[in-house]
Amino acid sequence: MTNRVWHYNGVDAVRRDAHFSIAGDRFILATAAGEMLDDRPLDELQPRDATGTDVMFGLKGRPGWRIGFENGVPGEIASLLPAPQRYGRIVDRFGLWPAIGVSAVVASIVVYGFLQTPALVARAVPPSVERKLGDLMVGDLGGRTCDAGTGPEALAALVERIDPNDAAIDVRVVNLPLVNAVTLPGGRIVVFDGLVRAAKSPDELAGVIGHEIGHARHRDVMESLLRQIGLSVLLGGLDGNIGGYTNTLLASSYSRGAETRADQFSIAALKTARITPIPTADFFRRLSGKAKESGSRLAQMTNYLASHPVSSDRATAFAASARGPYTPALDAMQWQALRSICANDRDVEKPRFRF
Repeated sequence: MTNRVWHYNGVDAVRRDAHFSIAGDRFILATAAGEMLDDRPLDELQPRDATGTDVMFGLKGRPGWRIGFENGVPGEIASLLPAPQRYGRIVDRFGLWPAIGVSAVVASIVVYGFLQTPALVARAVPPSVERKLGDLMVGDLGGRTCDAGTGPEALAALVERIDPNDAAIDVRVVNLPLVNAVTLPGGRIVVFDGLVRAAKSPDELAGVIGHEIGHARHRDVMESLLRQIGLSVLLGGLDGNIGGYTNTLLASSYSRGAETRADQFSIAALKTARITPIPTADFFRRLSGKAKESGSRLAQMTNYLASHPVSSDRATAFAASARGPYTPALDAMQWQALRSICANDRDVEKPRFRF
């Protein structure tokens, strides 16, 4: 028996009608015409927060992928799917009206905190909301995410060395020629291919990714969005101007304090991983010199230094932390695979500016 659902594939922002059916321990998702969309194990489905009367599920390893059952899951298959929480943990535990009262108090605190400082509100945003926003922003990048050859494995190995055993961090390379990287909400980090190709070694890239992970750990991203956009990023729903939010993060710059904290995290991570910080210092100095030489307004706006101001003190801090011996962040074959992750991807969307 098939059931109608709505579906987002996580690649583009197009909502599609689809048919959902179960065959043994797998589910099948197809169009009305019978075109196969997905055939996956049932245990890869993950309950998501309900929207109105719709019950939603995500898919492990597929940010932005969603299916939704309008008016709830049909009874004949409900027992076969991961059980969604009807209202959420607080409501299920304490009941609807007490939860409404608690929510009203929390909302008042959040609004008051916003009037005081965006940093306070950023810390109050539930991680689940931040992850959902990050998933949508990654999904808005569409088919630009690169995964040619063993490039994804090399990237995963690099991230694992910098920040081992943190499943919340998700780093991807996107096929745009910008010498930049951006941390999205929920630990989602986008490194542009232009930055990968501008790096002379994996050690240089390791320091930059470590810096971005530092922003994710300190939740600087939500604070930046709240400063630039205000509470509308939370109150306006998570299906609004997602591309606009990404553009805001790309164009805005962090405070000196946020940059220092992220640098400190990166320096500590490189030290633990036994990766030399000297190339990162050289990378910052090199980018700073190129930015001064560039006469292009677009280049200045999208350069790494536009959103991550680099002072001589920052580069010096990385250089001063050097205490060998060290091992390369990646071997030569891994580094070549990572540098070719977009160039060798025949299916990736060609570079064009859409944000």
